[in-house]
Amino acid sequence: MAEAADIQGISHSPARRWLRRTASAFLGAPLVATLLAGPAVPAAQADEASKAPTGSSTVGVSLDSLAPSAPVKGDTLTVSGTLTNRSKETVTDARVDLRVGPQLFGRTSIDAVAERTEYVPGVDPAPVGGSYTLKIAKLPSGISQDFTLSVPVDKLELDDSGVYQFGVSLSGQTSRAPYEHVLGIQRTFLPWQAEESDSRARITYLWPLIASAHLTAETGSDEQQTPVFADDDLAAELAPGGRLEQMVSLGSQLPVTWVIDPDLLAGVDAMTGNYRIKTGDTTVAGKNQAVAKQWLTSLQAAVADRKVVALPFADPDLASLAHRGKNVSGTLSHLQNATEVAGPTVETILHVKPSTDFAWPIDGAIDPSIVDVATSAGAHNVIARSDSLQETGGLPYTPTAARPIGGGTTAVVADSRLSKAFEGDMSNAGRSTLAVQKFLATSLALTEQDTDNDRSVVVAPQRMPTAAQAQSMARALHVLDDERWTQPLDLVGAAEAKPDAEATTRIPRTSQYPRKLRSQELPTQAFQDIKATQDSLDSFRVILTQPERVVTPFGNAINRSMSTSWRGRPLEAQQYRDSVRTYLHGLTNEVQLIAKSDVTLSGRSATIPVTVQNKLVQGVDHLVLRLKSENATRLKLNGGGAVAERPIRIAGGHSQSVKFNAAANANGQVQVTAQLYTEDGTPYGEEMTFIVKISEVTPTVLLVIAGGLLLLVLAGIRMYTHRKRANAGDPAGGNGGEPEQPSDPTPDTDPESGAPSGTGEKVDR
Repeated sequence: MAEAADIQGISHSPARRWLRRTASAFLGAPLVATLLAGPAVPAAQADEASKAPTGSSTVGVSLDSLAPSAPVKGDTLTVSGTLTNRSKETVTDARVDLRVGPQLFGRTSIDAVAERTEYVPGVDPAPVGGSYTLKIAKLPSGISQDFTLSVPVDKLELDDSGVYQFGVSLSGQTSRAPYEHVLGIQRTFLPWQAEESDSRARITYLWPLIASAHLTAETGSDEQQTPVFADDDLAAELAPGGRLEQMVSLGSQLPVTWVIDPDLLAGVDAMTGNYRIKTGDTTVAGKNQAVAKQWLTSLQAAVADRKVVALPFADPDLASLAHRGKNVSGTLSHLQNATEVAGPTVETILHVKPSTDFAWPIDGAIDPSIVDVATSAGAHNVIARSDSLQETGGLPYTPTAARPIGGGTTAVVADSRLSKAFEGDMSNAGRSTLAVQKFLATSLALTEQDTDNDRSVVVAPQRMPTAAQAQSMARALHVLDDERWTQPLDLVGAAEAKPDAEATTRIPRTSQYPRKLRSQELPTQAFQDIKATQDSLDSFRVILTQPERVVTPFGNAINRSMSTSWRGRPLEAQQYRDSVRTYLHGLTNEVQLIAKSDVTLSGRSATIPVTVQNKLVQGVDHLVLRLKSENATRLKLNGGGAVAERPIRIAGGHSQSVKFNAAANANGQVQVTAQLYTEDGTPYGEEMTFIVKISEVTPTVLLVIAGGLLLLVLAGIRMYTHRKRANAGDPAGGNGGEPEQPSDPTPDTDPESGAPSGTGEKVDR
């Protein structure tokens, strides 16, 4: 927002008086500091003293709570905190004081006070005094002590509505400086509104439900496709006290716009049933179904009748797509797909119809290419931030959030100061209290800017607030519940608000994009990896009888590969992409040719079997097995060609043996190649080669074999003829043509053989 807006109040006479007092104080500060410095110390002591905190940094003052944060008439203000002696000396005769004032005009003056750490005489106001002081006799070195002070608001002499500096200081003595002086001070802000204002800014606060990727592309090897998670960290975020549990619990009580990544909902929904968790090379059963169900139930209740904005699935990094990915073919189609599945995912799980018309680049930083990519998938509203789309027209106030930037696109510009108010470690009570008070003060200062225009102000905090950050945000928003100087407005209403005609609409140049954010982008190689995975998936899906079982989980995993959550984690991002590609490669290899040993053919024709195996749960179809002879003159396939094909269709978990007819024309060895193809002619999987050895039978060998068979036949005929004659009594059968004689009842026996004589053919010797 325009910094001119933050000093518009100096036209008031109190402001001029304050500026004159401040200038005088700064001019007199060196003299006061010299008087307070005391006598010189020896060089050795001075060197030692330089290593320890001195002056108003001697004692750390932490303001752990201030209640109420925005008091009204009749309230009693209670301040609690901690004093810590950082020096090596004991502090004695100490006193804790409250200091209120002066009134601050404009947000720039608030920033200046927040940055000041040392006590400045004449600039920091005098103590409230009276009975609203706490005396501490002694505070030893390194020791901390809690304190609590209460004071009626009426005693603080708050006049006009506005923001007042509020501080707690500790004054005391040390052995090196035995006189009372300020040893520590902490400043914050006290928003004060004496009466209800007619002018209230409409505040739109985004409440993001976004998480890093946990669900893998893997599914169990069963019909139910059991989901597999990379770890069980998501369960910890969903459990009571976890980050996401706190976001839902706190947000359910606040007038906020829910901004949700559908991938988070899909992951939690998957956890409500059977799921597995990777541990090394294996998986174990997940056990947090109850936690996931409870979280989803709570979220469904929280968003009922509330405005919900669905980001594209897995929250793609729009800046990375614009700067590194759009020149890799097919990349923008993933953004289109992520946008298309966002609405149905949210509606199916939460039973509310979300708005899918918003794009949210990281930190609201935009340039022309980011806007082009953001709107390429159909978004008409881009959530920007005022430190990116900066005011250049010298407006003396912060303009309304909606800005038409051309092409039917609206930039919804979030206020930078308010959006960044709760970054950093909010687990410390002191930091959280200071952040809440500054947020309230900044919002009041914005409301009191000199303008007659009704304005809507958007607050877009960090994408994944910690539990402590969420708690601090909730504390600040609850203070605004009474709508004294603000009133809530949802994001759709903010985007549709009437734009300020004088607000800037010029999108910053690409060269102005923050260098730090650019250094965190996904590299071009990431999008090339994604393209290679998509190409493999396209080849795989065409052979499947149930392609949706593979396309859906891998499509989601590809979207996760482009997630904004990978910023600052390049190694983890690379590992995730590699795991997706490796798993897909493993699945495609489940359909493969079984290796063959060399084949020997004896004869002019034979069959060659080739086996295709399908280890997938589902069947495969639309495949062709092609067999190719590298020497068609020696070995022909299927009626005379060098190539033969057979269609392949195999049920899940089965194998199929395919036989090819082969004809040999000459002896020798021929290399044969087997390769699977999809129906469009794209090779599928690795090819397999084997050798066919041909041992053809020659005419000479056939002649010898035929002659041998002829002799055997003739011998058999002769034996048959002789036996027949003998049985018929033919004299020529064994007696030199003499007539057959009656047989002797006791036939003679051949003395050598022991066989009866005269009963048949004698044995040749």
